[in-house]
Amino acid sequence: MANALYTKGKEKILSGTINFSSDTIKAALVSTSYTQNLATDEFWSTASSNVIGTPQALSSKTVTGGALDAADVTYAAVTAGSTAKCVVLYKDTGSDATSPLLAFIDVITGFPLATNGGDITVQWDNGTYKIFSL
Repeated sequence: MANALYTKGKEKILSGTINFSSDTIKAALVSTSYTQNLATDEFWSTASSNVIGTPQALSSKTVTGGALDAADVTYAAVTAGSTAKCVVLYKDTGSDATSPLLAFIDVITGFPLATNGGDITVQWDNGTYKIFSL
């Protein structure tokens, strides 16, 4: 698959429900057992059972030229024995059942990635599209 926005996430972005600058946006490593449905998956509860490690809040977020960027994300001491398929971005509302899914990102250097107990750093694209671009 290629990087994509969730349909319901796009609706929330375009209606102004998502404010990338001020909302808590988290990036989660998700295992190969997650079968995404971009058209119908809406909330983090759909994917949360497939998380690897601890989702990380994006920091140093910028929205420039229609592109979202943030500091690279590091997941510390990720338990060995899983395979990370992608990173899923979502707005953290404090409840998995109401935290909207935003982006499915699987075009990442080194992914899919077998975990080995060490740290995993996801480096966002430094080109035009950054994390993603509208």
